[in-house]
Amino acid sequence: MNLLISTLATFIQIYTVLLIIRVLLTWFPNVNWYNQPFAGLSQITDPYLNLFRSIIPPLGGMDFSPILAFIVLNILGELLRNLTRLSFAQGF
Repeated sequence: MNLLISTLATFIQIYTVLLIIRVLLTWFPNVNWYNQPFAGLSQITDPYLNLFRSIIPPLGGMDFSPILAFIVLNILGELLRNLTRLSFAQGF
C-alpha cells in the first residue's frame, strides 16, 4: 500500500513539473504545438487542464484554469504524502 501511495505522490510531482513547463511555454507564441515534443506535452497535460477550463473559462485572453489545476494537484499530493507518513508511523 505504501508503495502505491508513494508512486502516486511521485507521479503527481512529475505531472506538476510537466504542467509548469506547459504553462511557461504558452508565453512563447512561436511554439508550434503540432511538432514534437510539444505535441506530446500538450497531449499529456491538456485533458487535465480542460477539466478546469470548463469551470473557469479564459477571461480577457488570460487562462486562469492552470491555477486551479495546480491547487488541486498540490492538495492531492499533500494528502498522499500525509497518508504515507501516517502509514509509516502506524507500521503498515
